[in-house]
Amino acid sequence: MADYKIEVCLESVESVIRSKNAGADRVELCSDLFQGGLTPSLGTVRRAKKVGIPLSCMIRPRGGDFCYTDEEFEVMKEDLLAFKQEGVYSVVFGILKADGSVDKKRCRELLELARPMRVTFHRAFDMSRNLSEALEDIISLGFDRILTSGGEASVMEGLLMLEKLIKQAGERIIIMPGAGIKSRNFEYISSHLNAKEYHVHPTQALESEMEYRPSHIFMGGMLRESEYSRVEISESGLAFFTSRKK
Repeated sequence: MADYKIEVCLESVESVIRSKNAGADRVELCSDLFQGGLTPSLGTVRRAKKVGIPLSCMIRPRGGDFCYTDEEFEVMKEDLLAFKQEGVYSVVFGILKADGSVDKKRCRELLELARPMRVTFHRAFDMSRNLSEALEDIISLGFDRILTSGGEASVMEGLLMLEKLIKQAGERIIIMPGAGIKSRNFEYISSHLNAKEYHVHPTQALESEMEYRPSHIFMGGMLRESEYSRVEISESGLAFFTSRKK
């Protein structure tokens, strides 16, 4: 049995409940995972907090890049302060400059607003121009952890870089591998990295309860998910990861 923590990426209160039941250590609460995760609503955060599992709340006002306008940055501050007032465990954000370096000035401002909450720098890290340099910048700012796939599309592809990052970080910050971790590759990944925490997203598709289903109306654009199914966390899928902990 290994000694590690499991964080679950999700976007609904129902999935928070399932994650707690399956033994997760923490959840990263987002909205719109179709875009990689955006800021959850205040109502969702309030209901999720009642479940009684540590919440890491995403602070990301839109999809796309991580170089924000002044107004977007003000929105991030407002959302962060709202979650802080709710007493959540942690917030998750990351800001880059146009040249691909970490925006230390803005990140420092958010960090100062966030404390005493824990703070994670998310996969904006993977979009930075130099991962080793970005790691040192993030450590110097005082972040508690970095969520990363090693600068690749998935952890499996970024495995060698993740090994280097974990070695470089030492005990100064937690490197939390995430993206594409599945039950079929987890033992291989964990045996190579021996990370302290892992970020997973085991899901199941649930059929809509709607009986009346007009087929000519869609709420999204051309690239869209079905109107009549939703994705929630799979308790049995998550139990695969949690059952291997000490």
